[in-house]
Amino acid sequence: MGGHTFFYQYLTPSGVCDVGATHASSLHPSIGKTKKNEMSHISFFFRIFAKKNTMFTKDIYINRRNQLRSDLKTERKDFKSGLILLPGNQDVSYNYQKNTYRFRQDSNFLYFFGLNKPNFMGVLDLDSGEDWLFADDFDMDDIIWMGDMPKVSELGASVGVIHTAPMSELQNMIAKAVDEGRRVHFCDPYRGKTRHQISQLIGFRYSSLKNFASKKLIAAIVKQREIKADYEIAEIEKACDIAYEMHTTAMKMAKHVGTYEYQIAGRVEGIAMEHGGTVSFPVICSVNGQTLHNHYHGNKITEGRMLVLDAGAELDNCYSSDITRTVPVGGKFNDRQKAIYEIVLAANMKAIEMCKPGIKYRDVHLIACLTIAEGLKKLGLMKGDMLKAVEHGAHALFFPHGLGHVMGLDVHDMENLGEDFVGYDDETKRAKEFGTAYLRFGKKLKEGFVLTVEPGCYFIPQLIKQWHNEHKFSEYINYEEVLKYLDFGGVRIEDDILITKDGCRVLGKPVPKTVADVEALMAS
Repeated sequence: MGGHTFFYQYLTPSGVCDVGATHASSLHPSIGKTKKNEMSHISFFFRIFAKKNTMFTKDIYINRRNQLRSDLKTERKDFKSGLILLPGNQDVSYNYQKNTYRFRQDSNFLYFFGLNKPNFMGVLDLDSGEDWLFADDFDMDDIIWMGDMPKVSELGASVGVIHTAPMSELQNMIAKAVDEGRRVHFCDPYRGKTRHQISQLIGFRYSSLKNFASKKLIAAIVKQREIKADYEIAEIEKACDIAYEMHTTAMKMAKHVGTYEYQIAGRVEGIAMEHGGTVSFPVICSVNGQTLHNHYHGNKITEGRMLVLDAGAELDNCYSSDITRTVPVGGKFNDRQKAIYEIVLAANMKAIEMCKPGIKYRDVHLIACLTIAEGLKKLGLMKGDMLKAVEHGAHALFFPHGLGHVMGLDVHDMENLGEDFVGYDDETKRAKEFGTAYLRFGKKLKEGFVLTVEPGCYFIPQLIKQWHNEHKFSEYINYEEVLKYLDFGGVRIEDDILITKDGCRVLGKPVPKTVADVEALMAS
């Protein structure tokens, strides 16, 4: 660990103050040597001191908590009393206990409490109206390794919480509430550590905890978080602008035949980090675009291939972007590439044109499917009645995923709460058919929604051969021609949009996507 320079920062209620920098060896003579707790302290050190923590004003977090409490007490009779648990995340070990992954806060905790630090638990008391934060102050060992830090009470004050206590006291609060017959409400945890923590606190079995999670609490959180405030949209737009830099840089790199995918992926991730954050999900960068989420980056890019880059930025406050572009290696589309690309582009633009409040996103998805099917019919790859082809699901051979998902503090916003809670409702139920079943979001659009529009066209050899052998949808699919595309790969084009009062708008600086604009940028 020797050779590092530590940047000291102190978080105050009004922001982060730099108070100096020093070389690692001057902090303590044992830094750089094996020592108890070294790795957990060092990784925590970089999170706390080297990572800027941009929060909104405390009034925003106070209002968010009050709104959740008010909505639940007004609309849900069984929420007149009790406690709401909103757990923060804990560190997760990488390859041994003290070496942890980069910390990522739980988005619900971040939304309501704003603190991007591990080992916190938030509680909303429905009876008293009090908000609580439970966490432990730094001890002397922490201070020796990491320097002095604000007390939990000071961090609480920065987000409008005046009631704080050590984590050990949370058990007493919950036990008292249970003894008084008050319910403890929580969302189903998605991390094992959090599931174990809540199981111990409440006394439910780990394996059955999901059965006691509050669907009404989940519904209330989704209702509140799915409509983005203006200040949230501004943050998302910042993440989209960073993604513009990520994608245009990658386009220029893809001009150079012989470059490796990992060189492009590494540069893209570096750009996100240069802006103080990270990528919003592991970068997808591959000439094998027929694999939808391809995280292998070991191929050398060669002329005649298409490079799919699906990548977004996550800001230091965790608001995200998610954009995809597909470009020809070498900088020029050949005729076959151009034909498929323009079919996907037409679906992308048609879908964006349709998006407005009141329309079901599943209907937009199906129009995108029809646009792709009609384009493939013109190329001789499909045949027959394309309305019936889409109705029966024949298009899913080429477009086997959904059109998009909502986005915000999570790149797949609130997906940890359950896709069906976020993307569907009593009026719109998830389809069961192959392809459309993978649509993450299908319900009616509302002003303030932020979501992705990402149609694609893929030639997946294994799937094509399976359907061909089964003679599946042979009345709609011209397999003789489709088999000529087994080496093609795939095309996906994705934009992030905001639903406005009368329609929608694409967020961020426009990333080139017409054939002419892509080729012009790659030539620059």
